[in-house]
Amino acid sequence: MGRIFYLMGKSAAGKDTMYRELLDRYPMKTLVLYTTRPMRSGEVEGKTYYYTDKEGFLALQRQGKVIEYRAYHTVHGEWIYATVDDGSIDLTGDADYLLIGTLESYLKVRAYFGPGHVCPIYLQVDDGIRLQRALDRERSMARPRYAEMCRRFLADEEDFSEEKIREAGISRRFDNVDKAACLKEICSYIRVNGNMPEEEVL
Repeated sequence: MGRIFYLMGKSAAGKDTMYRELLDRYPMKTLVLYTTRPMRSGEVEGKTYYYTDKEGFLALQRQGKVIEYRAYHTVHGEWIYATVDDGSIDLTGDADYLLIGTLESYLKVRAYFGPGHVCPIYLQVDDGIRLQRALDRERSMARPRYAEMCRRFLADEEDFSEEKIREAGISRRFDNVDKAACLKEICSYIRVNGNMPEEEVL
């Protein structure tokens, strides 16, 4: 039976970096999300996201293919991110998958595929460290969007409240201050709960 390992955490908790590191060490399959957000420099269609527009997203909804979606009202307009059942996930075999998203999207994916198929990986980092990371990252951009950075940071307090984390049944957390130690702990968790033989984990 296949497993979906769902990586989540507040903004600047290191999700994207951990996602890449895990895929380098553990040959899991992935599911590319769909988004109406404009493509950014360095992103690749079908690898970073599948890029569509509002009409394309609504067409997927009408076809019953949208598992979950979240809409963000940004200073640039509404951006939608969606998990779509486009045939990319087959849990009847032994393949494991790695997905990344929010707590709300994790709950919807778990409801869609069943609790026995979905394992949460919740990254946590001290708020002060996260804020500094987010600021450093934004400063490095050609066109920093500080207002959007602040909006995401504040929204996380509601989206990842302690009450919601408890209600989601997430009891284990992975502290991502020391990346190497956190990565080692997550790899151990995947070996215990997944299907990949230990000798195949890099």
